[in-house]
Amino acid sequence: MDSIIKLTNIVKKFYIGEPNELEILHGISLEVKEGEFVSIVGPSGSGKSTLMNMIGALDRPTSGDYILDGIDVGKADDIELSKIRNQKIGFVFQTYNLIPKTNAIKNIELPMLYAGMERNKRITRAKELLELVEMGDRAKHLPEELSGGQKQRVAIARAMANDPAIILADEPTGALDSKTGRLVMDLFHKLNKEQKKTIVLITHSNELASETDRIISIKDGNIINEEKGGSK
Repeated sequence: MDSIIKLTNIVKKFYIGEPNELEILHGISLEVKEGEFVSIVGPSGSGKSTLMNMIGALDRPTSGDYILDGIDVGKADDIELSKIRNQKIGFVFQTYNLIPKTNAIKNIELPMLYAGMERNKRITRAKELLELVEMGDRAKHLPEELSGGQKQRVAIARAMANDPAIILADEPTGALDSKTGRLVMDLFHKLNKEQKKTIVLITHSNELASETDRIISIKDGNIINEEKGGSK
């Protein structure tokens, strides 16, 4: 199976050339195959979020190469990167990042709107995705009318809007109780198995990581261990 994500010697520095120059990632090499469910674990300050920003094309590496689904991210301009983020990657964040005054179905429509999809198709797709995450009866609810778990399910539906190849989830259960977190993880397993989505889960929970196909441990900006997961 082909690698959909291929990072080679990725270095990320901040404040380059200044006395307080800071190197966060020290030459990370990592491959994720199509359809794989991978977790990246590590304590706070380990470089997990910086690595996620690299994988999600939210930031560029200082040096090193990144090939995402055949595209050289380092050579892509801002417009191309924006297109990659909109169409190839679905983002799920700990804080949901839903638009507050916009109901569930319109939140899900947004990425499709940016992609230029016509209105009828957007609405049909958004309704299908709400059903997929078992939120069909909450289409008209505003985020403030939803529980944390419901918000996260809407956020996952939104991440799926443009049928991306990759779902990038940053501590998606971090703000949820264990029972609700379980529902969210079950949904990721479903998307991975049934929709064949490649999923990268960023987490500090070894328990959640153990459910994924492969666990990549990061510490102080280096990958220190890789092991097989799959205990679910």
